[in-house]
Amino acid sequence: MKVHVDKVGSVTRNLRLGRTVSLTSDIQAVEGAVIAARIHGEKSVYNQLEDVHGRLVTLHGGDIIVGALGHRNALHGYEGVVPEKVEAGQRLHVLNMGGVIGQCTSHNPGVGTPFEAEVLGQVLVFPEFQSRTGQPAHIRAGALRGSEKPVTCPVVYVVGTCMNAGKTYAACALVRRLAQAGYRVGGAKLTGVSLMRDTLSMRDSGAEVVMDFTDAGTVCTSARTASDVSRIIFSELAAAEVDVIVAETGDGIMGEYGVQAILADPGLRGLGSSFVLCANDPVGASGGVRHLKETYGIPVDVVAGPATDNRVGIRFVEREVGVPARNARADAAGLGNLILERLAPHLGTGRRSA
Repeated sequence: MKVHVDKVGSVTRNLRLGRTVSLTSDIQAVEGAVIAARIHGEKSVYNQLEDVHGRLVTLHGGDIIVGALGHRNALHGYEGVVPEKVEAGQRLHVLNMGGVIGQCTSHNPGVGTPFEAEVLGQVLVFPEFQSRTGQPAHIRAGALRGSEKPVTCPVVYVVGTCMNAGKTYAACALVRRLAQAGYRVGGAKLTGVSLMRDTLSMRDSGAEVVMDFTDAGTVCTSARTASDVSRIIFSELAAAEVDVIVAETGDGIMGEYGVQAILADPGLRGLGSSFVLCANDPVGASGGVRHLKETYGIPVDVVAGPATDNRVGIRFVEREVGVPARNARADAAGLGNLILERLAPHLGTGRRSA
C-alpha cells in the first residue's frame, strides 16, 4: 500500500524519505522501526512536529505522519514505551516533537495528554536499484558507524541537574566564543530523545559540524546505548578534524537516558578537558557539584543555568559551593572566556584567527 504523508518527523532523517511511502501491515515492534500513523484530535499545547529540516510544523487531526517507534522518560514531558506488539489500526501516542511514537504510560500536566496516533503500517525502503522487494525501514539505515580516527581534541562536557536546566544556552555560548576565537568547533548531543533543535542551535552559534545520537541510529538513549553512541559521535567529529568538541548531555546527571554511563566510562570521562554543570537552583548546584566529585571524581569548572540568573545565585555558588558561576544568557562572554582559559593548554595550534 502506498500513502501520501503530510509530515515527516525528524527522527527519520537518516532515511531521506519522500512524501509518498510504501507500507506493510507486518510491523516490527522494535525501537527505531519507521511507521506511518494518522493523528487523532486537536491540541493547543505540545502540538508541533519537527520535520527533517528542523522546522516545527503544527499537527492537526487527520494528518498522516511518519515517525519511529521509541521510548521516552521525560520528567517534564511524556513517559512511554514500545508495546510488545504493534498492529495496523492500533492507537499509540506521539511522545515528542521529533516524531517518536509509543504507548504513553504517564505525562506531566504541563504538556497535557499526547496526540493519539493510529498506526497505518511500517514504511518500506528499497535499497537495491529497481528492486520491487521492500525492506522494513529502521532509522539505523544511513546512520553514522564511527571512524577509526582517535579523538585527540579537547571535549567540553555540558551536563545538568535535570532537563530544562539551561544546558543548550550554555553549550551555544561556549560554541560561539570558541568559534569567535578561531577554532573549528564540533557540537554534539549525546543523550536524550530524538530532536534536532539543540544541535541546530549549536550550528547557528558557529559550530562547523554537529551530530547527535539519532545520526548514530538511536531514537532514545539509555544506560545500555549511551556510551557506544558517544564513541561513534566523537570519532566522527574527530574525523571531521574539529579543534574542540562541545558535548551536551540531555536530561540530568541522575536520569534514565544514560548520562551516568558516560560519566562512569573512564575512556569517555578522560576525554573531558572541562566540565560545565547547569543547575536550576542553589540546592541543585551544590548537590550536583558534590555528586560529580564524589561519584566520578569530576571537578566542575563552572556552574551555569537558572541557578545563576542573578547575583543571589551567583554569590551562593561562588561562596558556598566554591566554584565559579557564569550565566549563559546574561554573561555569555564571561562563561565562554572562562572555559577558553581552561582549554588553553589543550587547544594546541588549531586556532585559525583571532
